[in-house]
Amino acid sequence: MNYQTNSGKLKEGLARGISKGWEGFVWMIEIILPVSFLTALLAWSGWMERVDFVIQPVMGFLSLPGIAALPLLMGALTGIYGGIASMAVLPLNVGQMTLIAVFLLIAHNLILEGIIQGKSGMGILKATLFRLVFAVITVLIIAPFINTTGQSATGAATTVLHSGQTFTDMLSQWYHVMWTLAIKIFFIIMFVLTMVEILKIFGWINHIVRFISPVLKIMGLSRRVGILWITAIMFGLAYGGAVIVEEAKRGNLADEELERLHLSIGINHAVIEDPALFLPFGIGLFWLWIPRLVIAIVAVRLLALWRGFTGPEKC
Repeated sequence: MNYQTNSGKLKEGLARGISKGWEGFVWMIEIILPVSFLTALLAWSGWMERVDFVIQPVMGFLSLPGIAALPLLMGALTGIYGGIASMAVLPLNVGQMTLIAVFLLIAHNLILEGIIQGKSGMGILKATLFRLVFAVITVLIIAPFINTTGQSATGAATTVLHSGQTFTDMLSQWYHVMWTLAIKIFFIIMFVLTMVEILKIFGWINHIVRFISPVLKIMGLSRRVGILWITAIMFGLAYGGAVIVEEAKRGNLADEELERLHLSIGINHAVIEDPALFLPFGIGLFWLWIPRLVIAIVAVRLLALWRGFTGPEKC
């Protein structure tokens, strides 16, 4: 009987995961295709070269070429998928894409996620500035350890940038790059969301929260924010926003607890799905997971130290 029950739950989890995975994939493609095409069109038109004198000094500060401004801007405004869509059609090597990925994993979808954080314990402006500042700091710290020289990771992307290329050739190259990327993203998102649904259907998420209580202590967070932390860690700020907002509305958490939580999850959230989306570009696992985890811990500790000197204040 127990075997049949577990088998039924597994089937239900698989069905839910496949359904949500397909919905998520379609939603991502609806963002990725137009954003990537716009990026390829701008690059092919030669517009980037005309404004390079403005962009290059800023990007140079981050050890990136001027064209990196597009995926950074797209990602910051539209989310991880917009950044990936832009990055996929530009002549960037693995080292440069690594720095872009680390930046975007911290500072992406700032408008929507800033609103969510604003409704659940931290001001929109403060939350956004925190993420931008720590994204820049993290990139500056890791840049000396990453080789950003060398050829583009994809020859196809290089030809997209060539302004002398015909529009038809540019369109063909864009289609090839996006078709390959879409297939990889499809399998990744289907696997991740199916596993998440299986964990939920078996009720293992609550057990995971209890198990990670020591981790919360290392992160500098109260155990009372455990559910919210694991929600953001697994599902992200956008997907887990409803849970975070509703729990914050109950008023069971102190302002200081919420402030530390939001600083931590603003820097380090969606640790499964978001980093996995960058794997098709050949970026190392270490850079996708470790830097923002360490920075999240340091940031919360610095905030606690600052509050110790200045005294608590409302978010």
